[in-house]
Amino acid sequence: MPIAGPAGSPTDARRTHRRTRQERRDRRSAAFDLLAVVAALALVGLGLVNLYLVGEVELATRQGAIAAGGLLALAVFWRVRVRYLGVLGWAAYGAAVLLLVGVLTVGLSANGATRWIAIGSLTFQPSELAKLGLLLALAAVLGSGRPAWQRFTTAVLLAAVPIGLTLLQPDLSTAMLLVVLAGTMLVIGRVPARFLLPLAAAAAVIAPLLIGLLRPYQLTRLGSFLVGAHESPTGSGWAVRQAHIAVGSGGLFGRSDDPLRVLRAQYLPERETDLALASLVGQWGLAAGAGVVLAAIVLVWRLALASRAPRTPHGALVGGGLAILLGTETVVSVGANLGLLPLAGVPFPLLSYGGTALVVHLAAIGVVLAVRRDGAKRRLWALPGQRNPRPRLVRLAALGISVLLVSFGVYGWRLQSTQGEALQVVGQEQMTRCFRLPAPRGTITDRHDVPLAANAADVGTGVDRVLVVPSLLRARPADVDRLAELTGRPREELHAQIGAAEGPVLSLPVAEVPRSISDAVTAAGIAGVFVVPEPRRSHPHGALLGPVLGFVGVATPEDEERWPGLPSGEVVGRAGLERQYDATLRGVNGRQCLYVDPRGVPVALGERVDPVRGADLRLSIDLGLQQRLDASLAVAVRAQPHPAGRIGAAVAMDPRSGQVLAIASTPSFDHNVYGPPIDVGALQAGSEAPGSPMLEHVTQAVAPPGSTFKLVVAAANQAHQVFAPHRAIPTGADFTYGGHTFGNWKPMGPMDMVESIAISNDVYFYKLAVALGADAIIDTARTLGVGQPTGIDLPAESAGHLGTPDSARAEGGAWYGGSTVILGIGQGDLQVTPLQNARWTAGVATGSLVTPRLGLAVGTGPDAFTALPAPAATPLPFAAELGPVREGMRAAVTAGTAVRFADLPVPVGGKTGTAQDGGLPEGEYDNWMSAVAPMDAPEIVMTAMVQGPGTGGNSARNVVADGLRHYLEHQPDVVGTGPLQAP
Repeated sequence: MPIAGPAGSPTDARRTHRRTRQERRDRRSAAFDLLAVVAALALVGLGLVNLYLVGEVELATRQGAIAAGGLLALAVFWRVRVRYLGVLGWAAYGAAVLLLVGVLTVGLSANGATRWIAIGSLTFQPSELAKLGLLLALAAVLGSGRPAWQRFTTAVLLAAVPIGLTLLQPDLSTAMLLVVLAGTMLVIGRVPARFLLPLAAAAAVIAPLLIGLLRPYQLTRLGSFLVGAHESPTGSGWAVRQAHIAVGSGGLFGRSDDPLRVLRAQYLPERETDLALASLVGQWGLAAGAGVVLAAIVLVWRLALASRAPRTPHGALVGGGLAILLGTETVVSVGANLGLLPLAGVPFPLLSYGGTALVVHLAAIGVVLAVRRDGAKRRLWALPGQRNPRPRLVRLAALGISVLLVSFGVYGWRLQSTQGEALQVVGQEQMTRCFRLPAPRGTITDRHDVPLAANAADVGTGVDRVLVVPSLLRARPADVDRLAELTGRPREELHAQIGAAEGPVLSLPVAEVPRSISDAVTAAGIAGVFVVPEPRRSHPHGALLGPVLGFVGVATPEDEERWPGLPSGEVVGRAGLERQYDATLRGVNGRQCLYVDPRGVPVALGERVDPVRGADLRLSIDLGLQQRLDASLAVAVRAQPHPAGRIGAAVAMDPRSGQVLAIASTPSFDHNVYGPPIDVGALQAGSEAPGSPMLEHVTQAVAPPGSTFKLVVAAANQAHQVFAPHRAIPTGADFTYGGHTFGNWKPMGPMDMVESIAISNDVYFYKLAVALGADAIIDTARTLGVGQPTGIDLPAESAGHLGTPDSARAEGGAWYGGSTVILGIGQGDLQVTPLQNARWTAGVATGSLVTPRLGLAVGTGPDAFTALPAPAATPLPFAAELGPVREGMRAAVTAGTAVRFADLPVPVGGKTGTAQDGGLPEGEYDNWMSAVAPMDAPEIVMTAMVQGPGTGGNSARNVVADGLRHYLEHQPDVVGTGPLQAP
């Protein structure tokens, strides 16, 4: 017992010094208590902020009330003395075990697990209490003075009970935390290694067997983590992906001012619990995340240091065990939020929503702070050897936890800096759905901008569709009433239709109205109501240009292959010019975007991109000449004795540029049968009608050209001359070659080439063909485009057929001498289109071969048209030698078979032809006429083909004569066009 010294003695000074040091320690203890509480309060407060930011105000209020209770528990347990820890620990442990047993019998189940007990409107999770009870119980056992084997055995048995009961729920994540807690307590409680190593080995052997205990969702989580899968929309891979989006797009200080903040938060599953950290970073940025991690590190370190203050091992183990438990929970939660660890269902301590966990953690902190506070009153006179040994490795564990958390923080920063923009785009895309606003299709006009094909609604013959977003209008009945009034629909009916469209419906058609009404709907500006044009084309001139203009329809697989990326249901050009120039006419679709919740239900309007109307296509066709040529062709076909199934075709072309001024085909079809909606009956009737009205006969019908081919044979003589063009050759009534006799259409005397072209002397051309040989004729024919597509800007053009000795052998036949003979008059193995005929006629007349073109210009208005580039004419290699052939064409008009054209006001040249066709009945032929005017400076070539009797007048001549007369009488009006910019 110390002996008191006199007043003012050295003994008094030492006592005063000791009291001063004790007061300093008490002040430091109080400061430590305050810092730990502030860190805990920061985590609780940020958790409440997260709930508020994600729109869970009710949960935030509930969690705030529970937090107040937890703080009260912290304050109460702060006053507990170490000597009462044993009683508190066994009481908590016993209560936890009893409640865990109760869960298995009367607990609440959810998602295949039974983990909660309900007390009135409150629910309680006993496994959370088990953490505190096991911590205190193990601290009491391991901190006792019993032999090591007794402490180890008792501790293992104590831990096995709550761990086993938790596994039965099943709650694997909490069970694993209890295992970590038990293992931690054994290590820091200085249990000898000879006991720990066998236990660790047994755990390593048993661990793989636990996979069989995993629930399907737990296996999915593990698999998602191992293979990096981001399945949608309920898997853990999806959850981690959403956590990455939240962290990566949160920025430094978050996006709390984003009007879509709450909607974005809905895409993060478990944003209140397991992924609360990612949610907070997404809302308040990396700064908030760093604050959370810093507060957790501070709390772990203060709890770890508290393990060095108590006077007893019991109290020290409580502080050390709780420090490592909280640190482990924090590491697992942060790692899972970043996708660095499996999503194990471990909430962030104090931050995540959960009443039981919050109260237990705060109460546990209060217990540790009480131990620390009690340790400030340690006996100053105890000898060093008599002081209790401190828990081992606690500070090292705290350091490791801190390093891991800092490393995770760096990873989160790098994730945001390297992938932030991309993740923001992904986040925006997943909450955005758009529906198409179809672009109005451009108009097809003649060269004077007279509409030939237009949108039905633009010309007053079609309708527009009214679309609504049901989920947006349901909450605004007044707007629905207004829409019903505008569209003329009964209010109750419209309300019922919109009300029935539940779920992820982006747009719902509610009316089809004429343009005047759709304009009124647009002007009303009702949010969530849109007007789009019905994709129907109008053709003011019916069947006049049916096969040429073609039709539109919903894209087929073939169309989708031709134009990759077509949206589903897109209306495209399916035939004719509509198909050829679809990319120009179709325009660019717009879109109306909507923001949707994770179920896909629209909740707000997003970006709108207005459609860009397709460009108008101006054709080289003159409507007046087209109508005249079509009418004459129809008269010629109907005048035949048997018009059914007979076809006619006529084309007028500028021989210098290839511009097609008119292109007539009969029979034809009316585009309107293609709708929408398609007139199935009319379409079927058209496809089965005689004469193939669905074909464009100028470019798709082929027939032997007859005597019009003599121009090609004559040109071959000029290129490979065997007869002098002005040398008279004996002809007569027939020609015998190889034992076969080939007749003339009438007996004739000697003639030169010019006369033979004019009078169409067959025998002359029989002899010329034999003299030239097949190869020379075929070579020249190919040079003039025979047997190959002309290149006109129409799809599905026929190449025709030009037989050769090689092709005959390839087909298993033979090329005889007679084959060359009849080739001289355009018969035999030869099929051409009327356009090919017109092209070679133009080539002979001008000396150049042109590419026929229908498309003249594209633009968006009368003064904004740009000329389409056209291929340059190709000079013929024998152009300089073609004079006698042209003389023959002119002579046909002045004194030959084409005198029908002699009364025209300009000199005309031409060639008639009558060809036998195996597809026609006996006595009927393919009647041809090709003419050029003026012959001395060609401006127009016109070719016609009409099937019918060959006796009497060639009906094709009348068609061409009428067409030429119309052209010559109206030439300035026919060829004139609006302003054009250079291509």
